[in-house]
Amino acid sequence: MLASVGDGALSMREVHRFPNEPVRVGGTLYWDILALYRGVLAGLRAAGRETGGRLAGVGIDSWAVDYGLLDASGALLGNPVHYRDGRTEGMAERVARRLPPAELYAATGIQHLPFNTVYQLAAERDVPRLAAARRLLLIPDLIAYWLTGEAGTELTNASTTQLIDPRTGDWSPRVAEAAGVDLGLFAPLRRPGDPAGTLLPEVLAETGLTGPVPVTAVGSHDTASAVAGVPAEGDRFAYIATGTWSLAGVELPAPVLGEDSRRANFTNELGVDGTVRYLRNIMGLWLLQECLRHWAAAGTPYELGPLLAEAARAPALRSVVDAGDPEFIAPGGMPDRIAAACRRTGQPEPRDAAETVRCVLDSLALAHRAAVADARRLSGRAVDVVHIVGGGAHNELLCQLTADACGLPVVAGPAEAAALGNVMVQAGAAGAVPGGLAHARGLLRATQPLRHHEPSGDTAVWERAAARLTGGRD
Repeated sequence: MLASVGDGALSMREVHRFPNEPVRVGGTLYWDILALYRGVLAGLRAAGRETGGRLAGVGIDSWAVDYGLLDASGALLGNPVHYRDGRTEGMAERVARRLPPAELYAATGIQHLPFNTVYQLAAERDVPRLAAARRLLLIPDLIAYWLTGEAGTELTNASTTQLIDPRTGDWSPRVAEAAGVDLGLFAPLRRPGDPAGTLLPEVLAETGLTGPVPVTAVGSHDTASAVAGVPAEGDRFAYIATGTWSLAGVELPAPVLGEDSRRANFTNELGVDGTVRYLRNIMGLWLLQECLRHWAAAGTPYELGPLLAEAARAPALRSVVDAGDPEFIAPGGMPDRIAAACRRTGQPEPRDAAETVRCVLDSLALAHRAAVADARRLSGRAVDVVHIVGGGAHNELLCQLTADACGLPVVAGPAEAAALGNVMVQAGAAGAVPGGLAHARGLLRATQPLRHHEPSGDTAVWERAAARLTGGRD
């Protein structure tokens, strides 16, 4: 994404797109990290062609928790393992024997997810490559290292490892010791806006760019950048960053670390400008993406637009599933797994693709409703509006269902909030957008197309649907 910022103006456009296709080898699911790096270089080359070879800066964000291991020479020790790989099975229990879940949450504020970095490292303890490793770099930091030769660990992403104390913004030696993690593997912490080096001469030669080109640490966890890209006014808002995952919550000045918060499976990830992203991870549009992949592989591909139109006409709330159920984490056979979940809860199975999609979207809206309500209750933060950003902002049916389920107005957009939040941090560091998040969000409201959805219908129907999944309780 190539952006231009200044004088109250903001424009951004896509200059290159490339696939991200994991690879399964020997029973392990890996990221094809070299293909991703090649795609990044091609993107920089494409941006340079449009700017005469000059860029004011580069910022990198990606998904969280995964990492690459480097040896003493800085060489990568194998492809990073995908967080959806099954190697972390049983690791949470292993860590819990040394550090009970309540103590782990009180120390880090991170929700239990079976693939958190702390559990991935527990799974690697007996693997030779970890013994050979001298440096661990999270995915965006690894890409930045290859571009600049300088190693760092950006804080918003580091907070997802379940090794950071959100009160201090620093590592938790107690958690690391209990989990058997060597904190010496991590490069020094960086915060959004910190310099992260300049493009190496060989990168400039490969991309045709004219140096120097600075790289700035942004909210390198894509959700941190997406929340920075929420065009909110004031603080009485909830956000839902939608894509493969739905990350739903509120923005706070301090973490919420109580037992009620842990039991509700809320997380306290660190955000831009010293904020805390108090949110719940929900399975998100992964459910829909996997259904589409399944149908295409079975020889019945669907165009999303017409399928969503059919889903809008399908019976509302006929069947719903728990969109946070770990049963849905692994890829493959998603329509069958959704049907099985409906059977287990005594609900009718979807009869066709449109009803399956309607089940997915109703279920996501129901999960959004629960997350927003719980975030308000647990944090004490008042919420007047819900902002939906990310790819799901394009899905008008999902946005309207979320407004109906929450009983709150929804503002949809921008879809590219992660890229825009990335740009805002770079622009702030360069002095082009002074005033921090509040000023950046004002610029987003003034320049980005937004859609408004008012709630309709009776929220009691959503209460009854929720009760089907919780044994009669909403």
